[in-house]
Amino acid sequence: MSKITALSGRAVPLRGNDIDTDRIIPARFLRCVTFDGLGEFAFEDDRKQLTAVGKVHAFDEPRFKGAKILAVNSNFGCGSSREHAPQAIAKWGITAIVGVSFSEIFFGNCVAMGLPILRVSVADAESIQALIEAGGTVLGQPVHGWWKDTGQPRDLIEANHLLLERLEGQVL
Repeated sequence: MSKITALSGRAVPLRGNDIDTDRIIPARFLRCVTFDGLGEFAFEDDRKQLTAVGKVHAFDEPRFKGAKILAVNSNFGCGSSREHAPQAIAKWGITAIVGVSFSEIFFGNCVAMGLPILRVSVADAESIQALIEAGGTVLGQPVHGWWKDTGQPRDLIEANHLLLERLEGQVL
């Protein structure tokens, strides 16, 4: 694989800290033999709970349909160590995740399956999510430990250099 040189595309913001793997893919969907079809059940319980009170989950909003980049906050993917969580996100169509921090096991599962995740500061995560909610497209370039967004370099807290080396040259 070759190195990722840029991230670009429609994105979906998922606000909230400590979104655990049980919320990403509920346990009742873990009995599958393959990961195919898991995407439709990503955040299933959260989506149903919001629908029941007349609200819409970001994964159900028409304006985010076809999103390839997921923008999250802190401690995303915490909880149990199910590899189904990043698989469900990827099967929904996400090709990269940008956020403040990630559970170590979730991070490792993403690396193992080739799903790039980048860490940004709290302020940058908030501004990226606000940009998306305002109808913007995420355009970024991880370059030598910096995240470039709209031309302004922003320090990455941590980049997944192992994965970036494995995916050298690819544009997501």
